[in-house]
Amino acid sequence: MSVVAAAPRDVVVTGAPPPAPAATSAGPSRRPRDGAASRAWDVAAAVVDPEVPVLTIEDLGVLRSVTVSDDGDAVRATITPTYSGCPAVDAIRSDVGAALRDAGYREVRVDVVLAPVWTTDWMTDAGKRKLREFGIAPPSGRAAVGGPVPVTLSVRCPRCGSLSTRELARFGSTSCKALYECTACLEPFDYFKVH
Repeated sequence: MSVVAAAPRDVVVTGAPPPAPAATSAGPSRRPRDGAASRAWDVAAAVVDPEVPVLTIEDLGVLRSVTVSDDGDAVRATITPTYSGCPAVDAIRSDVGAALRDAGYREVRVDVVLAPVWTTDWMTDAGKRKLREFGIAPPSGRAAVGGPVPVTLSVRCPRCGSLSTRELARFGSTSCKALYECTACLEPFDYFKVH
């Protein structure tokens, strides 16, 4: 399925991953090594997540790949949303396109790919630290991809560090977070669920 978005121009959503190596790998994103693609990566990587504005899309592992044409005029970025129905994906796609156009690229294409499925394992350590500092408990553990489902016994409070916490609601301010309360400091907090 290919759908061309009405705005901004040249932004494309596609159900099949592009041939760029980082977009088809099962692991986390990889920064390009060559100069032109690395510079374009830096521009796209600086886009912040609209739902958790202390994180960039690089911190989240949402930015999968960036390629630049030989003449340097065209750039293609690939993103994978945290959920297939993520309400922020259109804003992220639009923001990446705008940032790349503002950086001087005349032809910009932003592909949204759903495979491989995004996992919290792709989040950077810096991103997890930023979440904690913002008051959101980062995901703990690894995602169960083709293996046993992990059971979270406790979630560490990002404010006081206590493990004496309890889940109040399976879904918090966004579907990728749960609402918790610390029984030690009595503060509520979001927990970015492992998936």
